[in-house]
Amino acid sequence: MSSSPADKMDGTGSDPANEARSDSATLPVDFSQISSCQLPDLTVQADGWLRGVHHCPSPNFNQRPPAMMPRLVVIHNISLPPGQFGTGDIPAFFQNRLQQDKHPYFETIADLQVSAHLLIERTGHLIQFVSLNERAWHAGLSSYQGQPNCNDYSIGIELEGTDDLPFTDEQYRALAGCLEAIHQAYPQTRGHLTGHSDIAPGRKTDPGPCFDWIRLRFIMS
Repeated sequence: MSSSPADKMDGTGSDPANEARSDSATLPVDFSQISSCQLPDLTVQADGWLRGVHHCPSPNFNQRPPAMMPRLVVIHNISLPPGQFGTGDIPAFFQNRLQQDKHPYFETIADLQVSAHLLIERTGHLIQFVSLNERAWHAGLSSYQGQPNCNDYSIGIELEGTDDLPFTDEQYRALAGCLEAIHQAYPQTRGHLTGHSDIAPGRKTDPGPCFDWIRLRFIMS
């Protein structure tokens, strides 16, 4: 889950999408049915907004450093309240309009100002909060391949979910469609896909062991 920029630890970063993850899937999975389904047809417009997704602008962003364009994609997970899905509270959180009295947990995060570029709900529904050309506040204190401040050069994608529950087929298809569009618009991101836990180890665990990197790679192939 994305939280306060102060609540992240620095790390060396890695690219788990290019590694065999022993924690990805413990049971045999038939990927053929998943990969045969058509991926969403998405296009990144010149202004950094995806055509074909729900736009829900967040105030929590700023400009990337001069001449800095995305070269990394970071996968997160989030659920609000924790472990609950389909509540509508994630967009409210990223827009600074979370109702503190709705759940005790919200009192601990209501004052945070964070965002991600994209959210993929359990149904595969896509919501964009920040232009991909802009700097969303999703990674916090972080490092990838020795370069700190991942927010400067990364795109953050949140999957509605938790560390200990499998993600849905619809989410994998939507994520693959997003990545294809991002790769077309920002070729430097190809081969640079990682998890929040890999760029901020020790404090962050998402997207967690239930995220199946092998499945994603299979779909995209």
